[in-house]
Amino acid sequence: MFLPIHPSELDGAPDFVYVIGEAYCDHPSFGHAIVSRLFESYGFSVAMLPQPLCDDDYRRFGEPKIGFLVTGGVVDSMVNNYTVAKLRRTRDVYSEGGDVGKRPDRCVDVYCRALKRLFPQTPIVIGGIEASLRRSAHYDYWADKVLPSILESSGADLLIYGMGERPIADICALLRRGVPLARIKDVRGTCYLTGELSSRIERAIEQGEALVCPSFDEVRSDKRAYVAAFNMQSANADFAGKPIVQRQGGAWLVQNAPQRPLSVKEMDAVYALPYERRAHPVYKRGVPAMSEIEFSLTSVRGCFGSCNYCALTYHQGRIVQKRSKESIVEEAKKLVEMPDFKGYIHDVGGPTANFRDPACAKQLKVGACRDRQCIGWRKCPALQVSHREYLELLRELRALGKVKKVFVRSGIRFDYVMYDDNDEFLRELVKYHVSGQLKVAPEHVSDRVLKLMNKPPFEVYRKFKAKYDALNAKLGKKQYLVPYLISSHPGCTLQDAVRLAEYLHSIGYMPQQVQDFYPTPSTKSTCMYYTGIDPDSGEEVYVPRSKREKAMQRALMQYGAKRNYELVKEALRLAGREDLIGFGKQCLVRPTKQEAVAAKRAEHVDGSRRGARPKKSDKRGKR
Repeated sequence: MFLPIHPSELDGAPDFVYVIGEAYCDHPSFGHAIVSRLFESYGFSVAMLPQPLCDDDYRRFGEPKIGFLVTGGVVDSMVNNYTVAKLRRTRDVYSEGGDVGKRPDRCVDVYCRALKRLFPQTPIVIGGIEASLRRSAHYDYWADKVLPSILESSGADLLIYGMGERPIADICALLRRGVPLARIKDVRGTCYLTGELSSRIERAIEQGEALVCPSFDEVRSDKRAYVAAFNMQSANADFAGKPIVQRQGGAWLVQNAPQRPLSVKEMDAVYALPYERRAHPVYKRGVPAMSEIEFSLTSVRGCFGSCNYCALTYHQGRIVQKRSKESIVEEAKKLVEMPDFKGYIHDVGGPTANFRDPACAKQLKVGACRDRQCIGWRKCPALQVSHREYLELLRELRALGKVKKVFVRSGIRFDYVMYDDNDEFLRELVKYHVSGQLKVAPEHVSDRVLKLMNKPPFEVYRKFKAKYDALNAKLGKKQYLVPYLISSHPGCTLQDAVRLAEYLHSIGYMPQQVQDFYPTPSTKSTCMYYTGIDPDSGEEVYVPRSKREKAMQRALMQYGAKRNYELVKEALRLAGREDLIGFGKQCLVRPTKQEAVAAKRAEHVDGSRRGARPKKSDKRGKR
């Protein structure tokens, strides 16, 4: 049975009213589904209030007994509402029928301010990726300035950062003991604002057990201070991290230490909750996002890939947490009995499908290293590589009755595959689990740019592609790689963008969709974009900022599109690569007819001048 969405479904006031920025889908791919089912499992009632737009919407359930829960959804509302060019999107896959306009900009702020106005005495807890990645002072791409903590801008009382299962369990335990929600401050994995630091926090700072981060005023006026604050946040993002305090105007932001990752048993329990696995029946036109995940299985969360442009590192964390094979197979058995199941499991994965364990044995004991990356530009010597358990899982799933095919669509780390001494996983992946195209993310060809992305050198991708193509040929399959590529990442010059276009031309591939770098809140690449500084080295980084250059870099990846012709030519000339304008096999674009005619005439005249010799009579005449 769905949790209440209308007052008629409730018997009295609910314990919590949960305000969400997306349509209500009771599926474990949605954070609001997990959170609401968790509170329900601890004995609390939750009324779901999706996408309110007016005061009557906010008043639908009246005042809850304990408090409000607020989330922007699985995507930051500004990313959801705007393209990287800051143009309004025309589709919202997380709303009924894909309609736009149901989620306001900065929706967590909007929702909390409305609730505080209408219910000033009722505490508010915020969470989800929008709250999590804006928990401290942060650069906001859309406002093009540094903003304070979302606790300051929203007026909320408590913020849950990262994945919320453990903080919710601790909060529920305190509530059952009679502690009012407004007084809960010391739970790990949460943040709050206070006028004065407690004696406990002050002692922790004196003893070096808590850290003082550069203040909001410092980071918005000094880019070096911004980098220092980012590095402190990044180094303390996993469970071994220390509490951090940051001055926010007249108040202190206190970020309690992070929570521990979930154990396998705890992960299993989360995904065993009684989800309906569909959008609420009130949505007659459906919710488009459900079509992608309805018959997919989450096997892991967290990612030690640590791509610098990815927000998941700072939300789900670097330590991979997994469900047991038994839990995943049991969920698959439920899938195959659903009336719309056609025999295809669309995906088995997570942020990175082929990660199943922490990068090394010590991570679950002492946490992820603060000064070292597990994989990326360089592989850590301690990295443990194995696809054995993931292979066993895929084999069990494809052996289930009614299952025709099990696909892996959430993307794999090709460098992790190449670091595996055994090719068994790649062979079975190619043979059984590719739906015609395999998505991978080389992102670029320039090693200088790749290093700033924390991606492996391009030669690793070349070798993977060669091995993948050879396996397909051997198995008699025509399956292709779909490389994800990013333009205009910090450090990427026009010359780098031209090199990428040359590579695409050399393999006869032009992507249908391209991604311009999107500076989302709190990633390392966003730090580079705002400051022009590499947080790792402290050195200055070139940042393509102008709309024109960004358009040229993007156009170079689709060099063959007619609409990009002038942009590509301009880029090639500015990069000093006019040798790529012409009729040769290596050329990206051809000159116009007028340019070609003019060039031939110039060549003819120049050749005539060089080849002409004065007549003897002329020489005699001059004498």
